Amino acid sequence: MSRLFALMSVLLLGVIFVPALAQDATPDPRYVGEVPAPAFPDDVAWINVDAPLTIDGLHGKIILFDFWTYGCINCIHMIPVLEQIEEKYSEEVIIIGVHSAKFENEGETDNLRQIVQRYNLHHPVINDDQFEVWRSYGANAWPTFVIVDPRGNVVARQAGEVPFEAFDQYISTMIDYYDGLGTDEIDRTPLELALEGASDPGTALRFPGKVLADTENNRLFIADSNHHRIVVADLQSYEVLSVIGSGQRGYQDGETSTAQFNQPQGMAYYDGTLFVADVNNHVIRAVNLNDGTVRTLAGDGTMGRTIAAFDTVYNDPLEVAIRSPWDVAISPDGDTLYIAMAGTHQLWKMSLSGNTLQALVGSGREGQVSAALSTSELAQPSGLFLVDDLLYFADSESSTIRAADLVDDSVRVIAGTTDNNLFDFGDVDGEPGISRLQHALGVTGTDDGAEIYIADTYNSKIKLYDPAADTTMTLLGQSGNGGYRDGGPDVAQFDEPGGLDYADGKLYVADTNNHAIRVVDLETETVSTVTFPNPEALIIESNEVTVVGGNAAAGDVVQLEPQSVAAGEGELVLNLTLPEGYKINELTYSALELASDSDAVQFGQDETGIEETTVTVPVTYTDGEAIVSLEMNLFYCEQDNETVCLIERAAFELPVSVTDEGDSTLTIDRTVTLPENLGGDL
Repeated sequence: MSRLFALMSVLLLGVIFVPALAQDATPDPRYVGEVPAPAFPDDVAWINVDAPLTIDGLHGKIILFDFWTYGCINCIHMIPVLEQIEEKYSEEVIIIGVHSAKFENEGETDNLRQIVQRYNLHHPVINDDQFEVWRSYGANAWPTFVIVDPRGNVVARQAGEVPFEAFDQYISTMIDYYDGLGTDEIDRTPLELALEGASDPGTALRFPGKVLADTENNRLFIADSNHHRIVVADLQSYEVLSVIGSGQRGYQDGETSTAQFNQPQGMAYYDGTLFVADVNNHVIRAVNLNDGTVRTLAGDGTMGRTIAAFDTVYNDPLEVAIRSPWDVAISPDGDTLYIAMAGTHQLWKMSLSGNTLQALVGSGREGQVSAALSTSELAQPSGLFLVDDLLYFADSESSTIRAADLVDDSVRVIAGTTDNNLFDFGDVDGEPGISRLQHALGVTGTDDGAEIYIADTYNSKIKLYDPAADTTMTLLGQSGNGGYRDGGPDVAQFDEPGGLDYADGKLYVADTNNHAIRVVDLETETVSTVTFPNPEALIIESNEVTVVGGNAAAGDVVQLEPQSVAAGEGELVLNLTLPEGYKINELTYSALELASDSDAVQFGQDETGIEETTVTVPVTYTDGEAIVSLEMNLFYCEQDNETVCLIERAAFELPVSVTDEGDSTLTIDRTVTLPENLGGDL
């Protein structure tokens, strides 16, 4: 996927960027290109801008292209670097993210829009799902960076992770070069953007990544990842008991109320201590639930640049630079902490009694090779489940679930491809080698290991692996893109679930893109959504407070009265009535999804944005009958101070008869009411 470590050695030796083409000595070939930057295709979707950009319109700016795909850990590592560039060179440099998707799911614009919000990206992003921009700029790996000079010519190209220091040196000297020409070639006029990446989805949780059930103490731990905190709720009533972390992104130990995390994910619990994989801080944290304190257990707070050798034992874990730990699991005796080290494509272990740290599974080479523990090749392991001496792990970039036998010194695939092919993914049930997953991030199981459950993330499904039959089957979730609906197997929908945990006949699922925790009753195979009875406990003291409203995924569909329309061109009109003092949230994307079960009603698009309280959709009517299905995702907030923001999700079914006479407009009226649990003192 990337040539990280070879590239890093080159970069650190001082070769900052590879010039696009050989240049003449004058002008300076390091900063002046000769080949014009290719124009953008007309058919790509843009995010974070009101209208598509053009190369000609960006003359005077240094353009930094970031070719990425959103599940790639190396691409994720570059986000903080890009933030630093944006902050330091806000006037001179424009960053354009070119998202060229590896996985089919990543190529959907709606999913990419969610990721722009999740990663808090503050620059324009192109959905290059057909690799048109990728090919025209000669990208060949994720990530790849291309720099265009202020005259609009390609001047540099580099694949792999690039340190900020390398960018900083190159960009600063490039600016000095053009300023030294005395021709005012650099345009320092701010570029107007429409930052969807700065928005908040208006929910109590924001992109929760993992979840952990503590049945002994009746607690549910939720990694509220994009709120940078851990929520502790009652396992039965879901009352919020406490919050670990201030909710502000950062890195700080101390009291749970003031401690800071940065995108926390996996958790493990033992005897009063909650262990947390703090991904973007590159550390493991330990939360003492008895005295209410947080401390760092492993990692020095910087991103590691090297692969751990198997004969190396680190005697001071706090001095080790580790790399994107994504999940943790604890041994039954509480002495060994297992770590899914996504950034080095390995599993590590930490002796808590001996205070040592070392690699356990994986050579560090990215691949899909199942062999001995030390020689196997992993690809971004992101989920762990330990039962007996089997350590199951969700190997996301190989789209497999594998099991490391800690006694027999072996690794094998239990779900997904058995070939060493990181692009062999899909949505197929069956035996290992036949079954296919798509970027699975989570795995859990029953206490005896008789059933293994999988968060098949990019397929938006929950799957079951039966060790006795050695087969994987779909348990819940619908084929196609993700959705949000409670109910049984025929209707339940998820949207990129990132983690799950089993307890007492139930699965607790971190349904990441739905900003919700879902509960699966395994006996009835039905899904419900956690609703907090005291959402005010989740308020973050900031400019915008988020509160969830009601059970937004309720499986009940509103059955509307039948309507008749005339054949021909017409429209569907949705009239919304908001509570007094509330408005549609302009900082995030509200949408109406449309579908029809016959050609009698044909929509020119399957989705439209909701920006006003009246939404009009063009429709073509043909003689016949149809059932029109609509799903509304509406984000709304207070009109004035915006301290309370809510979400209204509703599904409708409308029987339609198309005849030769009548009106040509279908009308739906929807009155939005505040949830009962909102209260009046927020």
